[in-house]
Amino acid sequence: MVAMNKRYIVNLTPAEREALTQLVGRERVSGLKRMRASILLKADDGMTDSEIAEDLEVGLVTVERVRKRCIERGLEACLDRKPQDNPSRPRKLDGASEARLVRLACSDPPAGRGRWTLSLLAGKLVELKIFDSVSKSHGPTWSKKNELKPWQVKRFCIGPEENAAFVQAMEDVLDVYHRPYDPARPQVCLDETSKQLLEHARVPIPARRGVPARVDDEYKRCGTANIFAAVEPLTGRSLVQVTARRTSVDTARFLRRLSDEQYPMATAIVLVMDNLSTHSLACLYEAFPAAEAHRIARRFEVHHTPKHGSWLNVAEIFLSTMSTQCLDQRIGSAPQLRSIIAKWQGARTGGKVSWRFTTETARIKLRRLYPSIQ
Repeated sequence: MVAMNKRYIVNLTPAEREALTQLVGRERVSGLKRMRASILLKADDGMTDSEIAEDLEVGLVTVERVRKRCIERGLEACLDRKPQDNPSRPRKLDGASEARLVRLACSDPPAGRGRWTLSLLAGKLVELKIFDSVSKSHGPTWSKKNELKPWQVKRFCIGPEENAAFVQAMEDVLDVYHRPYDPARPQVCLDETSKQLLEHARVPIPARRGVPARVDDEYKRCGTANIFAAVEPLTGRSLVQVTARRTSVDTARFLRRLSDEQYPMATAIVLVMDNLSTHSLACLYEAFPAAEAHRIARRFEVHHTPKHGSWLNVAEIFLSTMSTQCLDQRIGSAPQLRSIIAKWQGARTGGKVSWRFTTETARIKLRRLYPSIQ
């Protein structure tokens, strides 16, 4: 038997043995406590560590540690060992230290740093003398317990508080979204996005089992392209056009195509779009003769989303989905871009949007945006 086995010999008193026997026989007792009690009973019976480990299907080191702790700290400490008693575990933060940690993580990062990291926080805790030193195991524990993720940033687009212009435009758009479906007056949302055209400098290596696909970091720039998108939320019907630019003239040409090709039989097209400078029916007069511009303009009923309220535009959701499913790849030319988008649209099913955010809900959840009435 090893030296440790000779040094830490378990000799239980009759009372201790009776207590351990009753503990092992209980139904409601933790598995860890039952295992430790069983080790002590078998050690008191004269079994070797190897025999105990094999009989209980535990590690040999576990048996040695239980015997050692029983001799050094007593039976109760052996059965009810707490994590803070283990010197190998990092010391926990008390309430005051946790509060300082949270305030620190929510404050501005050090000069020259974009955001806090776990290593920066750990170093600051040492600097503030909360700890003498910090191991790598501290950070994840603190972060998870206190829900600290200072390296994450969430972006939002909500108007300023008590803004009458914002709530007026918001409620106008919400009223449009809750109109019943009328094929003679389709509700259409319009927006655009840009796509940088890139070519591979080297042929990518396809994936194979156990090995991901590999793409060279080097690429060739081939300019940019603009993508106009118009989507009808109630039907999922969409129109997408790739252009070299997104000037007022380009917008006007897309509007004419939307009017004469997509909805030629409509009495009027209820159009929702944001406040971009080119998103005005005035662009028609920059692209066409006055009579033609006037004809097209009369076909549209325009509703603008509020400034900082582009989340109200369903076309943004459409473009976001397209970017994730279709455009998240290197595309080297406008013809190739048109081809990829056309195939994505052809394979796309559904696309209807059931808009549930109502004016009544907005007046409750976004009440801080509404002006206070004196």
